[in-house]
Amino acid sequence: MLKVAMISTGEEVLHGDITDTNAAWLSALFFQRGFPMSRRTTVGDQLDLLAEEIEHCSLTADVVIVNGGLGPTTDDLTAQAAAIAADVGLELVGEWVVAMEEKYAKLGRVMPETNLKQAMLPEGSEVLDNPIGTACGFVMRINRAWVFFTPGVPSEFKKMIHEQILPRLEGSYTHTNARECIRLYTFGLSESGIGQSLQSIRLPEDFELGYRSEIPFIEVKVFCPQGHPQTSAIVTAIASQLGDNLVGHNQPLLHTVGELIEQKGYGLAVAEHYSGGFLTSWLYDDERLAGSVAQSWVLGRDNTPKAHHQSPVEASLSMAQVAKEKNQADIGLAIGTEQDGHVVVALVTPEGEWAQQVSTRRRYASRDFRYVLATLGLDMLRRWLEGKPVLGHSESLQRVNHIENKYE
Repeated sequence: MLKVAMISTGEEVLHGDITDTNAAWLSALFFQRGFPMSRRTTVGDQLDLLAEEIEHCSLTADVVIVNGGLGPTTDDLTAQAAAIAADVGLELVGEWVVAMEEKYAKLGRVMPETNLKQAMLPEGSEVLDNPIGTACGFVMRINRAWVFFTPGVPSEFKKMIHEQILPRLEGSYTHTNARECIRLYTFGLSESGIGQSLQSIRLPEDFELGYRSEIPFIEVKVFCPQGHPQTSAIVTAIASQLGDNLVGHNQPLLHTVGELIEQKGYGLAVAEHYSGGFLTSWLYDDERLAGSVAQSWVLGRDNTPKAHHQSPVEASLSMAQVAKEKNQADIGLAIGTEQDGHVVVALVTPEGEWAQQVSTRRRYASRDFRYVLATLGLDMLRRWLEGKPVLGHSESLQRVNHIENKYE
């Protein structure tokens, strides 16, 4: 079995100053192309530790991707570490010096001498072109592995992977089996509950199930060979077990609702109190939903509705109704104020109105609770758009009061 390893470099990555999106992106891409990772590590800007990790991976893996540390500054140590791991010296690669000088000339600038460091590569290595930046990549054989060295800038890294590295791997390793990951997003279910309900499903050989929990969603992942004839039947069986709590197939809830809104051509008005604009901000992450928002109102803490004769459920429904009518929208969606740990989420559509007052069965941080409530509102909208019961089941929320009124 082909073993692939990745080494990310840099103190800023090691200590969490920046998120290692390159590693996550490459892991997903390589998995899909039939080159799943067997090891991923991160090493700071320490020459001896980086050289040791490169040597270790070159002895235990067939392919190693080293990311970062190819810049012109003193903390960019990857080329030097590679030379130590391979027990060779460094040499100035004239072709890359010329390439860098041409890049600077196009900008009307003279290349600083410090950039010469980026053309000092281990003896015997082969240059990997970087048409975007000044850090060339390079590849060399170290022990049992082909080791590819890549720049850390995401745009440069991804272009080099697609244009320089993947073609080499696919040409050299032709017996790998490409796999795919089908993602089913759920809201309102627990990981243990999902696992229990899916126990009866018998998976074919080479199929695996995985779970990812990130408030407020549980993601069910089906890992399987690409183009397998049983994939559709297995996914359908899993979706059937998840029921109305399945909020997205290979896309999250937000994009599911975005597609439905675009198909229907509805306009949306939003009124928020406790959530403080969280829902509106989230809607703007999808262009289709952003285009559907006629207007959004965010009520401050001192703007609590004064209609004391109304219950919290009725008051939140009124917020949704007023937002809808004032903005001549098709749909009004509101998140009310918090009272003793309870918050109302309300939806008004051309076909009816629904509101539910909920509390949590577990303790959430304030931001997480706002995310849960925004998700609840979006899920109510999704359910109505799909013709399903608007008030669904949730294992993490307790419904203490509700109104459901379908228009005649």
